Amino acid sequence: MSRKIERLINLTIALLATKRYLTKSEIFRSVDGYEGAAEAKERMFERDKDDLRNLGVEIEVGSFDPVFEDEAGYRIKPEGYSLNLGEITGTQVALLSLAAEAWRGAALDDEAHRALNKLHSMGIESDMDALPIIAPRLFSTHSDFQVITHAISKRKRISFQYLNPELVAESRTLEPYAIATRNAHWYLSGWDVAKDALRTFRLDRIDGQIVTGKDENLYEIPKGFDVFDNLDVETPDKTTTIRIRKGKAQLLRSTALTTEDLGDWDLITLNYVDQFQLIDLILWHGEDVMVEKPENLRDEIISRLRQIVAIHG
Repeated sequence: MSRKIERLINLTIALLATKRYLTKSEIFRSVDGYEGAAEAKERMFERDKDDLRNLGVEIEVGSFDPVFEDEAGYRIKPEGYSLNLGEITGTQVALLSLAAEAWRGAALDDEAHRALNKLHSMGIESDMDALPIIAPRLFSTHSDFQVITHAISKRKRISFQYLNPELVAESRTLEPYAIATRNAHWYLSGWDVAKDALRTFRLDRIDGQIVTGKDENLYEIPKGFDVFDNLDVETPDKTTTIRIRKGKAQLLRSTALTTEDLGDWDLITLNYVDQFQLIDLILWHGEDVMVEKPENLRDEIISRLRQIVAIHG
């Protein structure tokens, strides 16, 4: 990764995570890469702003204190950072998945954390949950996510043990086409070599490690292939209604069926398959999420919270 790209990523993270406007002097002190004389830093920052805006990232300019004429500050609102992809193909999904993993890796590296730690040491609060792409990764990817996306990009075959409906492990060899997520689960689609047919697999039912073959360019992904057209997944019949504080719990928001604005809160509905998985995700967000219904889900969360209090006091 080039020095400039690294600086742009860290600048984006700092502006996304801040709870208030950051002045240029604060940015220069917290984001690595702004070096040299004051004029050189100014030119670099202006070019970086233009580059981010050309990429569609909306940078908001405002004052730290609107009552006084303070130095202008900058931030990126999470809602202005979201991307409407529209109609995309399965191949594009795979490429975007690779890009997302590259961003995630950069966003969680030592340089990015140092930027946020510097802001904290300067008395500037940061909100990690405001970063949509690096929100908590409880169930967002399988441990072999990068192995799969690399195999797709290189057109390599992969082999793995897969648990069938009877939970018996079966050996599979696949020419992977794409991965996608639906209803809080990740799925892998591709050509099953042994069965000589297109198949879709749930990543959390892959048992053990995925082995990648050595040979590259063994197959072509069908033109116009769309992974979502090949997800043979039953629509879950369980629905929940949840209150979420504004700007929080991006993982839950991303699967919302409906969203209603309640002022400081949003009321969302979503489908879910695994109740325990959903409970863990809700508890992760603490007081920023409240379950309205169903009652059994709310009662289970209350029971979990009481257990936590009993254990930790």
